[in-house]
Amino acid sequence: MMKLRRRQLFVLLALLALLFSACGTRPEEKAPKIAVEEFFKNPEKFSWRISPDGEYASYLSPHNGHTNVFVQKISDSVGVPVTNDTVRNIYRYQWKGNRIVYLQDVGGDENFQMFSVSADGKDLKALTPFPKVRTEIFDDWRDIAGKEKEMMIGLNKRDNRFFDPYSINIETGELKVLFENDKNYDSWFTDHTGVRRIASKTDGVNTTYYQRATEAAPFDSFLTTTYKDQFAIQFFTFDNKNIYVSSNIGRDKTAIVEYDLAAKKEVKEIYANAEYDVDGLSYSEKRKVLTHASFTSWKRENHFLDAETEAEYKKMQDKFKGYEIGIYGNNNAEDKFVVWTGNDKVAARYYFYDKKTGDTKFLADAFPWLKEENMATMKPVEYKSRDGLTIHGYLTLPKGYEAKNLPVVINPHGGPWARDDWGFNNEAQMFANRGYAVLQMNFRGSTGYGKEFWLKSQKQWGKTMQDDITDGVQWLIKEGIADPKRVA
Repeated sequence: MMKLRRRQLFVLLALLALLFSACGTRPEEKAPKIAVEEFFKNPEKFSWRISPDGEYASYLSPHNGHTNVFVQKISDSVGVPVTNDTVRNIYRYQWKGNRIVYLQDVGGDENFQMFSVSADGKDLKALTPFPKVRTEIFDDWRDIAGKEKEMMIGLNKRDNRFFDPYSINIETGELKVLFENDKNYDSWFTDHTGVRRIASKTDGVNTTYYQRATEAAPFDSFLTTTYKDQFAIQFFTFDNKNIYVSSNIGRDKTAIVEYDLAAKKEVKEIYANAEYDVDGLSYSEKRKVLTHASFTSWKRENHFLDAETEAEYKKMQDKFKGYEIGIYGNNNAEDKFVVWTGNDKVAARYYFYDKKTGDTKFLADAFPWLKEENMATMKPVEYKSRDGLTIHGYLTLPKGYEAKNLPVVINPHGGPWARDDWGFNNEAQMFANRGYAVLQMNFRGSTGYGKEFWLKSQKQWGKTMQDDITDGVQWLIKEGIADPKRVA
């Protein structure tokens, strides 16, 4: 009888253990303390790109004490450095044909010069070695016949106040002036043939847009917007007549619309979201179709406009369950991709994805020393401000601690016309690793929630904007999460 009772007790305890495990009531173990430097070190391998032919991948990584460009065959596991900068980190680079093009300044003066180097690291060329002149890339002229070795750049060489558009040969450095910018246009938009069709300039408050039907025609204004208006040009329609724009003109939330340049008006709404600004639109260069519009709710989301693209994303999502995915680049044939994956505990892992075979290959973890199992969970939250606004935010709770009476760090975003979103945050993770809860909130004036919410910040810096932050603290205290005596 005693043996039977013992056996029954053992079975009962085992069942209770399984029950607690299934219900998630067993507390997590606390994470080991991680040195502050580990959260803020430069990534090991990042900014991955794929070559136009799909045979090579490139990335940035430390070399000679600074960040340089590496290239590897897709089939290889280790890249070789193709740049050897020993003074400054390289951050801005891309492929053009079979060469790497990058921008670099001297001593941090931000007068970026343009360089190109072959994929094997040979034949380094300084393309714009002009002192006190800044180089900007306007259009890489990808996939444009006759422009295989040329790009469109901007130089303030003639007059340091204005950037003139030039074509540049990335192998020889040959420059050709495309337009003398004596009108002080500050941005340019090209159509799918690489022709500059739209220019804009601002007086600091209002922005005026100009367009022309052909490269030989003069620019003519077609729209002036105020600082309250969003009119972000995405790209031209595939017949090069109209443009796709993220616009909030005549609406609260920005939407993707088609704008008729000749008629000077919006003619079609492509996608709008009732709750959030829609700020991105993507397309297939090869198939000439719109693929998806993008917006940020509590995390980045896509609204698909193309069945083939949606199917491919679903395949990739099935391969990387529990992680967000993003396309970091593709070859010209659009059948080979560099895929980013990440979440609130993983900053960036990169994979190569072959559309034809469905195969994936791990490329790198940007921060391999930060173990996913030691990171804290960030969850979306919302609360009401004292005047009734819904404030969205993110709460990161320390791993292995009960969410009760915790010390809290309040970490509002900068800008203030910006926003926080869900994902890996090294500051939040560092504080959570030391036992703090971290609250980040998108106070009034934050972007992404529409014009009305953004404009509520006017003349309210340090006033109701600050109240939104304070109300977040009071919400944490009311919920029992925050120790009111330990809030920073």
